[in-house]
Amino acid sequence: MKQTLFIVGARGAGKTTIGKLLAETLSYKFVDTDESIQISSEMTIADLVEQHGWEYFRKLESKMLRTVSQHERVISTGGGMVLSPENRHYMQQNGIVIYLQASAEVLIKRLSLNPENSQRPSLTGKSIIEEIEGILVEREPLYRGCADFIVDASFATEDIVSSVKSYILNQ
Repeated sequence: MKQTLFIVGARGAGKTTIGKLLAETLSYKFVDTDESIQISSEMTIADLVEQHGWEYFRKLESKMLRTVSQHERVISTGGGMVLSPENRHYMQQNGIVIYLQASAEVLIKRLSLNPENSQRPSLTGKSIIEEIEGILVEREPLYRGCADFIVDASFATEDIVSSVKSYILNQ
């Protein structure tokens, strides 16, 4: 079972937290595409977007997805990774896509508790509530459409990891 696992979902869904635990449980390596972009560019995502724009960032994101994809890796993707049809297809063809699904209420609560998330630039200039609700309307069909397995991200982290592990082991 030398899989590559791609974790998709909105900002605040728990992709990094779950990804790290899942990688540890499966003895895989964990990679966060956003973190990898920041390390390789030596810039925050906010600075990258401010200086080069979202289109440039999305191209970096697509390139990073391919760079970090290897067997026995759990890859936490940026929330907007699914916006590119090529990225969705790539993940579906090269691994198992896990969608951490969370309601707008759960995401807003988590994001307001974690000031680190403010490093991520606003996509719309709207309030966090309006932005999250709008993003979910736009991206929910994309997350669902490419997911092999959907898990409720509001569950306890141990339950989510256990559920995903069971799914993976039964593939």
